[in-house]
Amino acid sequence: MDKKELEQNIIANYQKDEKMMILIFAQWCINHDLDPEALYLKAYPNQVNNQYLREAMELTVDKQEAGEISDQTLLAVLSLFGNDDLAFIVSEEIEKRS
Repeated sequence: MDKKELEQNIIANYQKDEKMMILIFAQWCINHDLDPEALYLKAYPNQVNNQYLREAMELTVDKQEAGEISDQTLLAVLSLFGNDDLAFIVSEEIEKRS
């Protein structure tokens, strides 16, 4: 594998992982009766019509069908990708439940 192929492979893997992170976020929102798009826009107001979020929304299931996603798991995944703004908004929502 040459350097260009390696770079393309790394980028593709990162994008796949980023999509999974957004899916986890979206499903967590659904599980807690929250609007993923509204929360995402609160964190990133300049990212209207985020393609990855729209794709993730198509893959979410009703909360009765979904598995549990703990608050800590979501926050860890968001942190892993450096989504501090979204993690802050999620933390606010978690505090509202307490």
